[in-house]
Formats: sequence, C-alpha cells, structure tokens
Amino acid sequence: MDKIIRWGILGCGHIASKFATDLLLIQDAKLVAVGSRNQEKADAFGAEYGAEHRHGSYEALAADPSVDVIYIATPHNLHQEATLLCLQHGKAVLCEKPFALNARQAKAMIAVAREKKIFLMEALWSKFLPQYDKLQELIREGKLGTIKSVLVNFGFRPLQPVNPRLYDPALGGGTIMDIGIYNAFLALSVLGKPQVIQATMTPAGTGVDEQCAVLFQYPDGAMAQLFSSFTTDLATEADICGTAGRLRLTTRFFDTQASLEWFPGRMDTRELIEVLASEGFGYHYEARHVNDCLRKGLTESPIMSFADTLLLIETLDAIRKAAGIQYPADE
Repeated sequence: MDKIIRWGILGCGHIASKFATDLLLIQDAKLVAVGSRNQEKADAFGAEYGAEHRHGSYEALAADPSVDVIYIATPHNLHQEATLLCLQHGKAVLCEKPFALNARQAKAMIAVAREKKIFLMEALWSKFLPQYDKLQELIREGKLGTIKSVLVNFGFRPLQPVNPRLYDPALGGGTIMDIGIYNAFLALSVLGKPQVIQATMTPAGTGVDEQCAVLFQYPDGAMAQLFSSFTTDLATEADICGTAGRLRLTTRFFDTQASLEWFPGRMDTRELIEVLASEGFGYHYEARHVNDCLRKGLTESPIMSFADTLLLIETLDAIRKAAGIQYPADE
C-alpha cells in the first residue's frame, strides 16, 4: 500500500468534521474524498478540509478509485447500508458507533467483510485513547485487586433546537444507542459479558428511552450500574471499584478531556494518575490504528475485533429488550 493512506468520509455532519480535523494530525493519512447526498454540502465540506474529490452521492464516493478506506459518519440507521455499499466496491471501512442498529445487521456486515476479505472496524474511538490504555494497564497490574463494581453515568440535556435524530426510533434514537453505548462498552471492557442484564427506561413521546438504568450481574458477585439520560446534565464519570481501591475516569470519561484518579482508600485520599496529553479531538488514535492494520494487510482489528463489536451490539440488544425499546429495524 502507498505510503499515504487515502481516506474518504461518507456523511458530512458534526462528527465527520471532527474526524476530518484529526486526520490532519496524521502524517501518513490524507483526506482525498468526501461524499454526501447533497452536492453543495459535499463541496463545502471538501473545501473546508482539503478533499480534492467531492461527491454528491454515497455511491460515487464508494466507487472513487483514489480512496483506500472510508469513514462512515452517517446517522445510526444508515450504517449497515453505507458499510455494505463501500465493501461491495472493495473499500476498507471504519464505521462510526453504534456499528449497526442490532446484532442481525452487524452480523450481515461482518459476513460480507469476511467473504470479500476487506478490512472493517467499528469506530469506538474511546478504546484507543491514552486514558483507556492506562486504565487497562493498571487493571492488569492488579492495582484495583478484584473488581467488584463499575458505576457509570452519562447524561446531558440536548441543546435547542433539539436534533430530531435523538428521539426518532427509525434512526436508532434514545440514550442507549447514542450515549449509553459508552457505559456498556466500559463495563464490558472491565468485567466482560454479564450473566444477567436488567434494564428499565423512561420513554420519550416517540417511544425511545430518554432515560435508561441498566444493571449487569456477574457469577462472582460483581455488578455494573449504568445510567444514561437526555433529561439532566450528569457528571458523566466512571468509577471502577475493586478490593484494593478505586479508579475514576472524570467528567467526559469517554473522550480526551477525562483524567484518571486513583483512590486507594476512602474519599479523602486521592492521587491523579498522569496520562499522555492528547491533541485534537482524539479520533486520530483510531485512524492511526486503521492505517497500521491496512499496511499489515489485516482484515480485522486485533484491538476492536468483530467479537468485540458483536458482544457490544448483542449486549445493547439485550438492554433494549429488557427495557422495552424497539426500532422498526428490529422487525
């Protein structure tokens, strides 16, 4: 593969802008093409971020021979369709989380990638951030002892005017798929697959969850309590608690703004754990990993594997089933 990995971005919204900005931090990556269903939007986005090829359809981007890999930044409900489109055109894919609306869709996407032997990965960027690496290192070293509980909350009140996507069941709306996914991901990363999943939610007028409380239970007695909300501004922190102490990921635990705190005893003893300072928004870490995978000829990430993606989406399916959250795509 060429020295420079040539990227395309499918979808020109807010998260696509962050990803495009972070690509500028990577020496061996270049944004060469963008695709939108609106030519004017593609032209504006391409001009802002220096993409030479600006396509007014997703199909044109997928067929662009100048592109090695495509980052999919559409709303949740289009992830399967867009991923399959890109794979059918022989393009490697980094698909924004949630990977799909349910496990059935995810399995179909992975099956095509395996059949065609083309790289595909879920863009769960938090897994590639420095503080997440440090957290896993401390757990492996036994700093926490035996982990007994994980407590995570993530909540905010959407700014006015509220994006209709957040509450539309056809678009995978509700807190679980938008922000609760981070809570579930962290609990799964620390404790693994739960034996029992319980969940309850407060429905919005559209039927999706505007608040959701989740409980994971494990055979060894460990538990995870996860809460997500669109009705209140929460601390958005995560506590991982063990027999030897507690680690806290502070406000915005899921992104580069979080710091890592160590509590060896009670609340009056606290130590800040130094983590490599991050530049940009933090999306360049996962993009660099994709570049490395493509250069090695890999078709699956060793860090965010298909098994990891399937465990996460199957867990989200189980949470939604327990809480009574349904999408048209489930039918």
